[in-house]
Amino acid sequence: MFDLKPESTDVEAEVLRGLTAEPKWLPPKYFYDERGSRLFEAITALPEYYLTRTELAIFDAHMPDIARSIGPGSCLVEYGSGSSLKIRKVLEEVAPAAYVPVDISGDHLVDMAERLRSDFPALAIYPVCADFTSAFELPAVVRRMPKVGFFPGSSIGNFDPVEAQAFLGRIRNTVGEGGRLIIGVDLKKDVHVLEAAYDDAAGVTADFNLNLLRHLADVLGVELDPGRFAHRAAYNADVGAVQMFLDVAETHEVQIGDTRIRFEAGESVHTENSFKYDPDDFLALAARAGFSRVGAFTDAQGWFGVFLLEATAEA
Repeated sequence: MFDLKPESTDVEAEVLRGLTAEPKWLPPKYFYDERGSRLFEAITALPEYYLTRTELAIFDAHMPDIARSIGPGSCLVEYGSGSSLKIRKVLEEVAPAAYVPVDISGDHLVDMAERLRSDFPALAIYPVCADFTSAFELPAVVRRMPKVGFFPGSSIGNFDPVEAQAFLGRIRNTVGEGGRLIIGVDLKKDVHVLEAAYDDAAGVTADFNLNLLRHLADVLGVELDPGRFAHRAAYNADVGAVQMFLDVAETHEVQIGDTRIRFEAGESVHTENSFKYDPDDFLALAARAGFSRVGAFTDAQGWFGVFLLEATAEA
């Protein structure tokens, strides 16, 4: 494994930066402790959460076209290794010269790479432990290969549009002129469908959101009681995003380091944005980042899109 993982951040300072802001916010990356990761896997199987099954169906329906975008001798670079379901679909259809999964979790990377090596023994796999939202170096052994970025799952929606353009620009620099990108994008649709995907009837997404507090309480050794908060998800048409919040149910105070944080009943802590796009708007964003459209595939309802992009000479 190529270990480019950044130095640990000061969690307390980062949390205080959010909780002393107006309005309050918390970084969504702290959703993903062990319990949070299990809860998210459960979310992807919920009837309301259309994203995963719809994208997988698009891959099934259009895999020959998607596979053709990965030319012979290519290096496939996956941004965030996930559950490996989607990359397996690609690898079963086409054999790239190399596969570089990039993820911040080293243990997960090693485990996933071992399982893939067992199933695809001819594939050269070079795991890179890094924060893929920032610039990172590919292993020297693959730098001269044609490159194809792979970013499924609508995770581009976790960035606001300005950040998304910057992130896509970094991918463009990594794959180089003529390189390709396969990316999943959640599309704008009926607001009730959008909100149900983030506020399911079984309450699994609520538990996932509240688990952010449990995780930070464990990490910081403080009393952040999830019982004093309630999950809320709502689509904000002005910004084009489903937004998740933790609403304060009762006024209370929490000591974090040397700072005492007061939570007022009725106020909200913003935990996540999930931006949705019209296809043309996303392609315009990609063009500003230096990508042109090669192909685009959606499901019959137009709920989700998988886009094939090519890096142009200039952004």
